[in-house]
Amino acid sequence: MNVSTDTPRGDASSTARTSFPFAALVGQASLQQALLLAAIDPGLGGVLVSGPRGTAKSTAARALAELLPEGELVTLPLGASEERLIGTLDIETALRDGAVKFSPGLLAKAHRGVLYVDEVNLLPDSLVDALLDAAASGMNTVERDGVSHSHAASFVLIGTMNPQEGELRPQLVDRFGLMVELENCFDPNVRQAIVKARLAFDADPRAFRASYATQQAAYVQRIHAARERLPQLAFDDALHEHVSRVCIDAAVDGLRADLVMLRAARALAALEGAAAITVGHVDHVAEAVLRHRRLNRETDTHARHASPPPAQQETRDSTEAPDAKTKPGSEGDWGQLPPEVAGTIHVKGVIPLPAKKR
Repeated sequence: MNVSTDTPRGDASSTARTSFPFAALVGQASLQQALLLAAIDPGLGGVLVSGPRGTAKSTAARALAELLPEGELVTLPLGASEERLIGTLDIETALRDGAVKFSPGLLAKAHRGVLYVDEVNLLPDSLVDALLDAAASGMNTVERDGVSHSHAASFVLIGTMNPQEGELRPQLVDRFGLMVELENCFDPNVRQAIVKARLAFDADPRAFRASYATQQAAYVQRIHAARERLPQLAFDDALHEHVSRVCIDAAVDGLRADLVMLRAARALAALEGAAAITVGHVDHVAEAVLRHRRLNRETDTHARHASPPPAQQETRDSTEAPDAKTKPGSEGDWGQLPPEVAGTIHVKGVIPLPAKKR
């Protein structure tokens, strides 16, 4: 039995209208661009935002949701179950009445809006897989005992994480379309601008938001126009060649980086109202596409080639035989480990064990 219908969502008016304006974000140009590209083309696979506490990750997510009036901001709680995320099927009703009773989950509610996942690195892998599958395909399918139900689930996925609290598996990180890495701000002028804006918003949210109303409306119009323009932009051979070269130079695994880079460049061209996608558009989005894909490789390579700490190196040198001509692991002594200094403790008053009787 297979039923494929759209599922009713919550009213978009439930989205909080007291969020900090997207246009008022200070010092977050790279994050704003990545979020806008994902809003224009949700098929990019979402945006992973990494950074320490207090760098406006959740503020930016709520601000983007307000620019998508047809949707809303849906937050996935850290302890949510898979059923709450994807929805549930009432099998008893299906067997008794021959009709599928589907209870929608958060993916259905987030359709055409923003699905925000804070601390995505702390979620079970199965939940992250389901999130990324729906974000990439725009559909959610629930199957149970031969009964399935599918519904549209096109949303902007925003996952945030603090790297100090743990990392995502490389296989999951790679499936996020774009990544932005935020850092603490040490520029006094930028810090003052951020704090002043926040204090002004907290003091009078209505007046503060009114001062950015024109810019907010412009963002809404730009997103709408870019979505309309997106299918009209084509990829030429020169663009494909450039993207391939950039991804090969970054030594990424697979072809996902190539696909995301092309789509992100197209979304940027649509956002700018360009007549064609150029190499400049590719270069402008390349860092957000490659950061998390190239980072793992660079980190692993650095770890493999890094020298041991001085104390460890000194101990190793002092324990190796001075006349050794071969190194551990070389041909002829495969698997041999260098000797290590072992501490000894002198114990007084040890009573010897009696000899066994034969």
